Amino acid sequence: MLTIENLILLLSIIVIVTAIACVILIFKKRSSANVPDVFLKEPEVNDLPFEQFFETQNDHVIEHNILLAIDDNKPLKVENEIPPTVGLTRPTPVLNVEKNDNETATSLVDQFGIYDHTLELASYKYPMLDLLENYGSNKININNDELEANKNKIVQTLNYYNIEIDKIRATIGPRVTLYEIIPAPGVRISKIKNLEDEIALNLAALSIHIAPMPGKGTIGIEVPNQNPDIVSMRSVLATEKFQTTTMDLPIALGKTMTNEVFVADLAKMPHLLIAGATGQGKSVCINAILISLLYKKHPAELKFVLVDINRLELTLFRRIERHFLAKLPDEAEAVITNKKQVAITLNSLCIEMDQRYDLLKDARVRNFKEYNQKFISRKISDPEKHRYLPFIVLVIDEFADLMDADKKVELPFARLAQLGRSVGIHLVISTQRPSVNIITGTIKANFSSRIALRVFSNIDSRTILDCGGAEQLNGRGDMLLSTGVEIVRLQSAFVDTHDAERIVEFIGNQRGYPSAMLLPEFIGEGKSSSLKEYDPDNRDPMFEEAARLIVMHQQGTTSLIQRKMKLGYNRAGRIIDQLESAGIVGPFEGSKAREVLYPDEYSLERYLETLQK
Repeated sequence: MLTIENLILLLSIIVIVTAIACVILIFKKRSSANVPDVFLKEPEVNDLPFEQFFETQNDHVIEHNILLAIDDNKPLKVENEIPPTVGLTRPTPVLNVEKNDNETATSLVDQFGIYDHTLELASYKYPMLDLLENYGSNKININNDELEANKNKIVQTLNYYNIEIDKIRATIGPRVTLYEIIPAPGVRISKIKNLEDEIALNLAALSIHIAPMPGKGTIGIEVPNQNPDIVSMRSVLATEKFQTTTMDLPIALGKTMTNEVFVADLAKMPHLLIAGATGQGKSVCINAILISLLYKKHPAELKFVLVDINRLELTLFRRIERHFLAKLPDEAEAVITNKKQVAITLNSLCIEMDQRYDLLKDARVRNFKEYNQKFISRKISDPEKHRYLPFIVLVIDEFADLMDADKKVELPFARLAQLGRSVGIHLVISTQRPSVNIITGTIKANFSSRIALRVFSNIDSRTILDCGGAEQLNGRGDMLLSTGVEIVRLQSAFVDTHDAERIVEFIGNQRGYPSAMLLPEFIGEGKSSSLKEYDPDNRDPMFEEAARLIVMHQQGTTSLIQRKMKLGYNRAGRIIDQLESAGIVGPFEGSKAREVLYPDEYSLERYLETLQK
């Protein structure tokens, strides 16, 4: 039912809608009245009147089109169109496309080929296997009577202590036979391990070792053979595993208990610690490492820094000085036997390490291997500044005597151990005193790969390996290798001194480099460079040219003179010494460049005139 209130509301809505419609109609009518008819229809091109005029300025013809309005003849504001210049010839711009590093490297490789770092000694011949004597039978000698007797004694001893086993099998190695047993369900491993002494007594063995076999579900009992065999170095190097290896620094350490050849990569270790009692095979193990590398690496790819303060083991390698050794610039002997020179050598290696890090940074690579690959492929933008980097292996015999002689070696040694691996510097050290003041926490943290030969106490074994077992070894090359993840028992390959001498003589008789690789110069604190007073009569003919070069680049380094003036290290070093004595550059400051004492070439020329007078 329509009430009065609803009727009033309906009328109000009608009035509001009508008012809005009227406002819209009035607005549309006014808007259409202000627009000319010509704009209300789609114009044609011919219907638009326009005026054209031309202006000539500097032989350039410019056409202006001005659109005139219809109603008041006033020009509308439009943008001018400037057509291309007519009648003038302009040179076509040349498009310069810069080649990126990869394209430049590809063109250089196509033109010159990849860089051959062995070209300087292209006639070098690797040692032959005939230089090594073939010791031992190199065969698995099976003595069934011995195996059966040992098996019965092991089972009898376990049964005596109420330990039942389900299965037993034997694996014969060169010096040790591994008996693997599977105990009956419910037998604790610790109960069997506690019977080491009883089983050794029944077997009449010097010592045995009992431990679980990871991944096999068995317990291994290692029993020495009555007639142990010698692992010949020749038999190890002749195997296909060593001959076809692709490792960067392959070292053939010997054979496992299963008669398998064990080859490790020193570049991935990345350092190696060898410790054990006197006469247990440390020197033979070091010789095996050195000979393995000599058989696989070219002199351009590897350099040794040998430290032997006892003058007994490593001095025979001095004959390969011009092939594989590195030394300090002023030293006559490449093998370091003077305790005072060890700290200087280690600091010199630290300078070499810092220089290599600078080269890696400039080449924008992360490690040593990527740098050499980039250099060989000619992808480095400034090849004159860079060089091919060989591996450097520092070998120290009897590290304990060295630590006692000079405590200054600890700091540079720790730096090399921490930072050397990324730039191809690796360390091999040995000691016969495995005490905690020699094998410190710093060494153990950086030497994750450690070899333990026989020691006389469980404490020494734990100092080396962080676990026992080395005191139960049989000696004469029987060793445990800890890689940080697992412990492997090996029999070291035997290398006689006469074998090493024949190999060294074979390499030394070949053509080598003019000298050993020279390490950077190092002068310790409180020491001077022992330079004489400046003598103008004995200065180098290229002294003034080198002085101008140093001042122009504001960089007082021997390497700059070597690269820019194409001189050898010895002559460049003498020139930098003469520049120091003349007061043009400052004293040696370790890995930093020498300070250049003249800011510009003008002041240098005035000083050179004074020197001439």
